[in-house]
Amino acid sequence: MITAMLLYCALGAVAGLLAGLLGIGGGAVVVPMLVFAFQWLNISPDVAMHMAVGTSLGSIMFTAVSSAMAHHRHGGVDWNVFRSIAIGILAGTYGGSFIAARIPGRYLQLFFVVFLYYVATNMLLNKKPSASRTLPGFAGMTGAGVFIGAISSLVGIGGGTLSVPFLVWHNVDMRRAVGTSAAIGFPIAFAGCLGFITNGWNTPGLPEYALGYVYLPALAGIVAVSMLTAPIGAGIAHKLPVPKLKKFFACFLYIIATKMLLDAI
Repeated sequence: MITAMLLYCALGAVAGLLAGLLGIGGGAVVVPMLVFAFQWLNISPDVAMHMAVGTSLGSIMFTAVSSAMAHHRHGGVDWNVFRSIAIGILAGTYGGSFIAARIPGRYLQLFFVVFLYYVATNMLLNKKPSASRTLPGFAGMTGAGVFIGAISSLVGIGGGTLSVPFLVWHNVDMRRAVGTSAAIGFPIAFAGCLGFITNGWNTPGLPEYALGYVYLPALAGIVAVSMLTAPIGAGIAHKLPVPKLKKFFACFLYIIATKMLLDAI
């Protein structure tokens, strides 16, 4: 158990540094690292992917609050947008967790591989949507929230990969889009974590200390250390050529995605 906890703390350290340095976190970093860690610890492949996603969402509950409050202090969160999309986010993420729980681990991993290729390609090309319209009404925001939440629950992310482009596309300033997305990460993580606990309850093959599909030792190690190393990564970001680092990391994500693809097939 001590070896495993040290491993989870190491994963948290890497996740925090990368989140602070490159602005990448959630599913893109934590999920693949947890999948490989669970494989190394001989956790059943039938539940490993679901546990990686559920545990990732659990960790985002803590990091999203810290990030959102930091953005709020700088006036970077549009709480009107948050309120208009929150209902759809909660419904989409919680409902999506029921779908995710019923997808075999192999196919959930393949879906995640597609997502990882998408993230890596976006980082490599550095494409940003052009602001071309105003935000939709309540129905449109709810629908967007359902979609963002559902996808987030399938890959264990805080939604920034989807919500930031959506907000920028609708004429929200980039800084406020990032800050608002950070706030949106909490209802995504809360609803998703709750859904993975509910759907994983009493599932055969779960290791000791698993709360449904949320693995508490991994959650504790990742949260404790990542919140310490994220500010370090943010500080380093001001001293290093981040655009070049993002391209390098995108290539690394291609390698990780390819390995996960080969493992799944």
